[in-house]
Amino acid sequence: MRILPKLGLATASITLIALGTTMPADAITVSQVKAAQTRLNGLGCTSGPVDGKAGAMTQAATVRFQSANVLSQTGSLNSTTYARLMASTAKRCDVRPVPGRSGTGRRIVISQTQNWVWLIDARGKVVRQGGIIDNPTYLKAGTYTSGSKCGRAARVLRNTDGGRLYLNHFVRFAPCGVGFHQIPTYKSNGQQIHADWLLGTNYRASHGCIRVSASMSVAIWSFAAGATRVVVMR
Repeated sequence: MRILPKLGLATASITLIALGTTMPADAITVSQVKAAQTRLNGLGCTSGPVDGKAGAMTQAATVRFQSANVLSQTGSLNSTTYARLMASTAKRCDVRPVPGRSGTGRRIVISQTQNWVWLIDARGKVVRQGGIIDNPTYLKAGTYTSGSKCGRAARVLRNTDGGRLYLNHFVRFAPCGVGFHQIPTYKSNGQQIHADWLLGTNYRASHGCIRVSASMSVAIWSFAAGATRVVVMR
């Protein structure tokens, strides 16, 4: 499977700053950035060290907050985002309601808008949820079923891209090559090609597969041991 390690961001996704840069000095004060980082961490958004620098990790955390709070996903601590973040009504990043119209019963639900996935049991209880990275231009919205496709195995413990990467705990659910798997790891040293804190953003893109954390890939591997419905939503 071909992997795209980095993809240019869509206009709707990042408009004010680029990943890895810092915000202009007059945009927000250092004390405000520290307050925002503290608040983001407290809301499960994973902003990293409280250092007063609105760098890549803080931007990714801001995107997750904006996603969870139905704000434009700019990655910028603009006045609207900052006010919402500091409000008592701010919603957590790591616990989100299942999107409406995703059906009922046991299923896996993917929101490409939120870059998020939910594992839902037969009683409708969310048993696990977390951030993802995918490529919505490749994987289309719709309902799929996990299992073998195009003569290929339903699950592969250590799949490969045919080159230097492993796609661990690969669970196939869409035609042929598309499935869930851990963020790809290098065969040479076992390191992931990017950090977990990029999950839940579109600062990276796969070639259609759903990248998740190592622990989430294990959870999906177990949850989808048999044919499991997968609902992909925009």
